[in-house]
Amino acid sequence: MLAVALAAAPGGAQERAADRSATTDGLALPERTATATRNDEGEITIRAVRLEEPLELDGALEEAVYGRFEPASGFIQQDPDNGAPATEDTQVWVFYDDRNVYVAVRALDSRPERMVANEMRRDNRNIWMNDNIIVALDTFLDRRSAFFFQTNPLGGVRDALIVDETTTNYDWNTVWDVRSRRGEGGWTAEMAIPFESLRYAQGPEQAWGFNVLRVVRSKNEFSLLSPVPRSFSRNGIFRLASAATLVGLEPPSASHDLEFRPYAISTLRTDRPTGVSRDVDADGGLDASYGITNSMTLNLTYNTDFAQVEIDEQQVNLSRFSLLFPEKRDFLLEGQGVFDFVRAPGGGGPNRGGPDPTPILFYSRRIGFASGGPVRIEGGGRLMGRAGPLSMGVLNIQTGEGADVGAPGTNFTVARVKSDVFERSRIGALATYRRPSRDGDGSNLAWGTHADLSPVQDLWLTGYYARTRGPAAASGGESYLARVQYDADRYGLRLERLKLDEEFDPGVGLLRRSGFLRSYAQGRISRRPESVPLVRRVSLEVGLDHYKNDADVLETRQEQASLRVEFQSGDVLSADYSRNFEFLPEPFAVAGGRLVPPGSYRFHEVSARFETSPHRWVSGNINASHGGFYTGHLTQLGYNGRVEFGPRFSVEPRISVDWVALENESFRVTLVGARPTLTLTPRNFVSALVQYNSSTETVETNVRWRWELQPGTILYVVYTDARDTAGGVGNAGDQGGPDELTGVINRSLAVKFTRLFRF
Repeated sequence: MLAVALAAAPGGAQERAADRSATTDGLALPERTATATRNDEGEITIRAVRLEEPLELDGALEEAVYGRFEPASGFIQQDPDNGAPATEDTQVWVFYDDRNVYVAVRALDSRPERMVANEMRRDNRNIWMNDNIIVALDTFLDRRSAFFFQTNPLGGVRDALIVDETTTNYDWNTVWDVRSRRGEGGWTAEMAIPFESLRYAQGPEQAWGFNVLRVVRSKNEFSLLSPVPRSFSRNGIFRLASAATLVGLEPPSASHDLEFRPYAISTLRTDRPTGVSRDVDADGGLDASYGITNSMTLNLTYNTDFAQVEIDEQQVNLSRFSLLFPEKRDFLLEGQGVFDFVRAPGGGGPNRGGPDPTPILFYSRRIGFASGGPVRIEGGGRLMGRAGPLSMGVLNIQTGEGADVGAPGTNFTVARVKSDVFERSRIGALATYRRPSRDGDGSNLAWGTHADLSPVQDLWLTGYYARTRGPAAASGGESYLARVQYDADRYGLRLERLKLDEEFDPGVGLLRRSGFLRSYAQGRISRRPESVPLVRRVSLEVGLDHYKNDADVLETRQEQASLRVEFQSGDVLSADYSRNFEFLPEPFAVAGGRLVPPGSYRFHEVSARFETSPHRWVSGNINASHGGFYTGHLTQLGYNGRVEFGPRFSVEPRISVDWVALENESFRVTLVGARPTLTLTPRNFVSALVQYNSSTETVETNVRWRWELQPGTILYVVYTDARDTAGGVGNAGDQGGPDELTGVINRSLAVKFTRLFRF
């Protein structure tokens, strides 16, 4: 086959073979038909080819169709040599039939022995740390949002939704398949994406936005089929305004596709604090999805269960502000990008005060949790979609009564609407309502409007206004934000003014701190020193953060300077210095109940961080800091990384140690964890999370086996336990028995099976 001959051609030989007629066994083959064109401005148009029969999805690229049609190629570097041709050739074909869109990729590599391929787990972020390919499909051609499909040489699978070029929901999942193969000249991949898994506009023949990003990890090189400005950094695939145009598609008309995902679960559970011992339970539930139109979907859930969810990673909180734990429950994750309001674009904020003081109007972990414990979700629905420039989402969920955590049954409603304006700007509004269903006490309403305007490339003007109202007519408060951000490759500037009243309280949201007026300024200058071959980029950043409370008293001030060096190898070294002022109007407790008295405090801090390139078999980041801490000082040391023992087995260790010296007491907080993973196939793996926290003196273990028998049909086996290492279990009132000796606080074994039915 012609594809086999090309796969064996090294580097430029293959490219030359693609440009002329070829011969196989003495038989002349015709010139291939071109499927891609570029105009004088570099804009590329790709024509999809209709197939009479489905591709055999094996990653081999051996079908005759590959010999008849010329691939799209000529990838352009974004980094390190912006605008230059990619050093390794990449070829892309797009086919379709009545059921699927097919994207096939041949990624040539002149030194395939240096290829980084060590991650197979579905939806794991480490796929990004490998050699990989990302395909973006902007099915509405709005140049703002897209479906994201990613794979690597091992056939790893990751999908996501790109929203407004700025937000990516990696927890969105759909049904699709991919196969990859490695060879002497590089690697190949074939993707099959069902039309039923996508949403698109009406019409017989359509044009979609389309782009492909290739990452060559051994060179730390990023290149795209349609070039993207360097200022978008590693998020170049999100820059949909620069994507190519895919034409020639004739997708099926709206089929009002219907999906059912019933589940069955059986659980064996012990919980010593509540006196439950070896309790066996069985249950079931249902998720359903209905495509009202090609662009509007209704999702329903009944008796939702999240037994397959991994436990939270432990965090050490040495500040007086709330911690943010990520959402992990599938039903609430799938629409996360739609319901996002305004988030800080990263960085900012004093080290003790948290990285992002911007309020979150909708924080989904408010649903189904109370006082740190889970509450049963009885059912709910979500409607999401778009019509022209408008996109919207409505969510309603009812929780049951949680007697063990003192939570009444509660109804949660969230409504979101936003509209595209101009080329890359948007306006919108969000409203949330929380109402306990028993007697109505404790109801809460929050609403806000926002605008994100981008008059020119790299410049964003962002603002919002929001209000909340509690049960009493006079209760409630307001919040507003005005931000200017310029973020180019060489220079950066951010100015911000953020206000939160003490009474501002979104009942379905999250506040890191409240009752303040914040003024923030940050400037950055970056250089790419060509005279230093080992260094790719050097950045110097300075910032000033300033908080006053509602009484107009200075509460927090931080002056900060940072130096960041990015090496050609992918390693990154950074150093920070900060000068801090903190005023505590009242005492607060740190780790284990040690009190810091009220007063004014001034202290300095220095820190350093080294991030290693992911192509090493031992990788990760090491951080260290030392400085003042209120009445004393604080020293921190940590490591978070990955140790690779082959493409199927790895361990991700994590350790942090905090040495705290206060005026009258010194103590140490240690957090140790490890995440071993055995991957059998990209859709079948066993992973564990084991962690010890010295401040709570507990060890937590979570072991999960996830086997996706076919796309959408999954078997989970999950074991979880928590143990007391301080000898607290077995005190007076305990029932005794074997668990008393092992310190078990709680443990469970759950088996869950979910099956996808599509109509």
